[in-house]
Amino acid sequence: MSQAASPRGTFRQIADVLKTRINDDQEMAVLPPVSDLMDRYGVSRGVVLRAFQLLRSSGDAEPVPGGRWRVLRSGDVVDRRPLEERIAAVITDDRLEAGAPFPSASALATRFGVSRPTVTKALDKLEAAGMLASGGQGKVRTVRAVPNREERS
Repeated sequence: MSQAASPRGTFRQIADVLKTRINDDQEMAVLPPVSDLMDRYGVSRGVVLRAFQLLRSSGDAEPVPGGRWRVLRSGDVVDRRPLEERIAAVITDDRLEAGAPFPSASALATRFGVSRPTVTKALDKLEAAGMLASGGQGKVRTVRAVPNREERS
């Protein structure tokens, strides 16, 4: 698809190609970056985003923080709670007690599939809420309070 080609329907063609790739590659977890698709097909950012929206409306993909798009598969359960709530659940899921060391931002970023700065922002919110105690730069965070049932819901 060159820039000389008509933009009408181009986003549908890109969405069809991506949908085929999603169906063929069961390991595919995220869509290619917008810039890669712009270069590959010689189209504008808006055309690629329209293709992504088409995939969203068909239930094949959804946006995630940071401008990326995640592939959705039937039967996948996606936790849509805010990141700070999912991180707070680590305390109960890992059976951490008050005073116990909390996993690092890097470990949590890997666990939740987000960037470390995104995790750091969520951890700051938990510190402000009094659930975690900061040890300062390079120090280990510790659990200050174990959430009760009302705080988790």
